Amino acid sequence: MWRLAGKRIGSGLLGKFRRIRAKHFENVTCRKINTSSAKKTVMPAWVIDRYGDNSTLRFTKGSMFPIIHYPNEVMIKVHASSLNPIDISMRNGYGAAALQVRRDPLHIKAAGSEFPLILGRDVSGVVMETGLDVSYFKPGDEVWAALPPWKQGTLAEFVVASANEIAHKPKTLSHSQAAALPYVALTTWSALVNNGGLRDNNCKGKRVLILGGSGGIGTFAIQLLKSWGAHVTTTCSENAFSLLKDLGADHTVNYKTPTLEKELKDLKMFDFILDNVGGRTEDWALNLLKPWSGATYVTLVTPFMLNTDRLGLANGIVKSGITLGNKILKHLRQGVHYRWAIFTPSGPTLDEVTELVDKRKIRPVVEQVFSFSQVPKAFLKLEGGHARGKTVIDGSKGCL
Repeated sequence: MWRLAGKRIGSGLLGKFRRIRAKHFENVTCRKINTSSAKKTVMPAWVIDRYGDNSTLRFTKGSMFPIIHYPNEVMIKVHASSLNPIDISMRNGYGAAALQVRRDPLHIKAAGSEFPLILGRDVSGVVMETGLDVSYFKPGDEVWAALPPWKQGTLAEFVVASANEIAHKPKTLSHSQAAALPYVALTTWSALVNNGGLRDNNCKGKRVLILGGSGGIGTFAIQLLKSWGAHVTTTCSENAFSLLKDLGADHTVNYKTPTLEKELKDLKMFDFILDNVGGRTEDWALNLLKPWSGATYVTLVTPFMLNTDRLGLANGIVKSGITLGNKILKHLRQGVHYRWAIFTPSGPTLDEVTELVDKRKIRPVVEQVFSFSQVPKAFLKLEGGHARGKTVIDGSKGCL
């Protein structure tokens, strides 16, 4: 099935879709339609007015109420959100240059115009309003999503998203449970499927190594790969062994052991490696892959945002492209594939995840739930590291 502006179309209509696509999106980008109620102009939210440490977080009841500007947008009442490492990074200013280009591509606004900035990517909530072109969702629908980082976030009472970024929430999950999954699910999907080429029809029996398995991405990846029949080895601290084995991991290795590299080399070689750790891991981990067999290494720790922040958009893209190209060629000569992956928002992908969740093949791993009034404490908890799943913000508790 295909989606267009919040609608579902069958494959038989694909030809017609292609003929009208250019005209349709020309209209979408040119028309600005506000269907939101004018009765409310402000809402509660957690914002930052500058980049920095946790002291920059500020609660306000006067945050600007979001508005539906385009006919393919949806307004969502936020019932729950969750935190991801990118929220810590964005609070600290990571990616500010690149994200500001997406927020203001024509450089019309003054520097610092992204403030006050609302953080938070994950949302589980209820549709309140839809744009004129949205027919797949209606007011009252329970939905979930992960919003791209150049948009205002979900640590607020309401948020506006594109209909192509959201999906119907799994019926088997509460909002607090559902909010733990979208960002990690889509990031994992980008790494395993979009960049790694793995799917349910080619994963059976493949040996996969997950470097850093106890966080949100690792716990989701283990379950997804096991549902597809892969053999999964993961690194984590010893006190996470029981959790990851309960999720389906076949073999766990303590990442703190001084003989980590040797222990992994003593195992049978791998078909695929997902790297959540980065750093100097690449110096030795690629040697664990089966050479000349189509084996692939995908890392989620890339220098793209850092390059852009330091060098500007154009030079940052060039620098990142050269770095990636050199690594691809270097490792291809050694018989393995090397890839970078990043979070990619996608409602249709979340539709697939919804099916897996409702079939009980994937469950959220929630380490701790905070009320909306405790958002700064939630940030400190995440910043402390050693995650065992996700940190969730329950919007039904606290200030909303």
